[in-house]
Amino acid sequence: MKNGLILDANIFFSLMSPISINSYIFSFLKEEIVAPNFIKAELEEHKSECVFKSKLSEQQFEIRREEIESFIKFVDVKEYKSFLKIALGFTPDEDDVPNIALALSNNYSIWSNDLHFIKQSAVKVFTTREMLFELFGYLI
Repeated sequence: MKNGLILDANIFFSLMSPISINSYIFSFLKEEIVAPNFIKAELEEHKSECVFKSKLSEQQFEIRREEIESFIKFVDVKEYKSFLKIALGFTPDEDDVPNIALALSNNYSIWSNDLHFIKQSAVKVFTTREMLFELFGYLI
């Protein structure tokens, strides 16, 4: 996983459920965990769906959110801006560009189950299944 790991939005959202497999994996990570700063606004945009899927009350969800966010370094676009154009050349999905640019700027890997990330060749992408194998040596 190199020195750090970038979370894509769907992985970040899934961490709001304390009983998800991704939350279990997250609790064992030793690498620096980073994400583009705007991912917090995306969570806010999809908050009602995330609260529902997490099976937490609104108050429990906010506590969980603060807990998860305390382990993540949120990076402003200005820190990886110079890599955006390069990243654009590696993916047809513009939504993936910030994560790829952030990964390129830090030489980090990405944790995502998104096919667009998996198909590009600029940075290493770990699926949840691969994360389990990397951490525990087994697949599900």
